[in-house]
Formats: sequence, structure tokens, C-alpha cells
Amino acid sequence: MIIPLRGFTPQIGRDCFIAENATIVGDVVMGDECSVWFSTVLRGDVNSIRIGNRVNIQDGSVLHTLYKKSTIEIGDDVSIGHNVTIHGAHIRSHALIGMGSVVMDDAVVGEGAIVAAGSVVLSRTNVPPHELWGGAPAKFIKKVDPEQAKEMNQKIARNYLAYSKWYTDPENAVDPE
Repeated sequence: MIIPLRGFTPQIGRDCFIAENATIVGDVVMGDECSVWFSTVLRGDVNSIRIGNRVNIQDGSVLHTLYKKSTIEIGDDVSIGHNVTIHGAHIRSHALIGMGSVVMDDAVVGEGAIVAAGSVVLSRTNVPPHELWGGAPAKFIKKVDPEQAKEMNQKIARNYLAYSKWYTDPENAVDPE
């Protein structure tokens, strides 16, 4: 469901998959080859959400912001796991947000960083590039090899693009890597 609101109509890039029961509202701009999976909500009703290319936002995730205070910016080749809440945070390219995590207002997850499943990244936390953080509240666990993180997230992005073809173009769909 794509809902215009307050003069904003969500803009969806080319070759994106939006599940039938996903909801995208208001000031949302999404790049190319993205996927928004089942029961996911992107609420750009009170502020903007900007999503790069090849981003997969998995089932049950919710993205929202604070009125006139926080926005969401997501880079390229980012994977947002199942049942994640992102509230007014910035997620840089090649990052991975693990299943069930929460990333709060004005937090920044750096390029190639990984937030472990079930973690809570508190408001105004800066997760540096190429680090693994986990826990509640999330804390540094270890450094991540930059090339491995980039390759992993590009592979996940390609796999989710392949999964989306099962729904949008089944005759030309291929299995993921």
C-alpha cells in the first residue's frame, strides 16, 4: 500500500519489490532494486525517509521519524533484518542491522558496520564504520574486515533481489547465490 500524505507521494525507484501488505506513507524516496517485505511499514508521515539502492527491508520492520527533528537516511547495499525498528537514524552503505534490533533517533551506523540481532542502539550513538556492535544497549564487540562486510552485504542485497524476482518475474527468476 502506497499512501500519499501531506503533499508527499512516496517515490519508488526502478525494479523494486514492494510486498502486497507493506505500507509506505508520505515523504519516502527509495532508490533502485530495493525490496520492502511483508508487513513492513515505512512511515514518512512526520519527516523524510531516504533509501539508497539495493536496500532490503525485511518482514515486519518499521521505519519512522520524529516530527521536525529526526530523519532516516539509508545508504546503498544495506540489509535491514526481520522485525527491526529504525527511528530517525542514519544507516551508511554496506551496513547490516540484525533481526529484531532497534536503532533510535540520531544514531549513526557507519559504513560496513554490523548491529547484532536483538540489539538496541540508543539515541545519538555513533557506531563507527566496520565494527560489530551488540547488546542492549549496544556496545562495541569487535572490528569487521571492510572487504568482507562489503562483500557480505552486496551478496545479501543480490539475494534479496533474486527472491523478489520469484514474485515479480517468476519465469526469469534465478536462485540466489
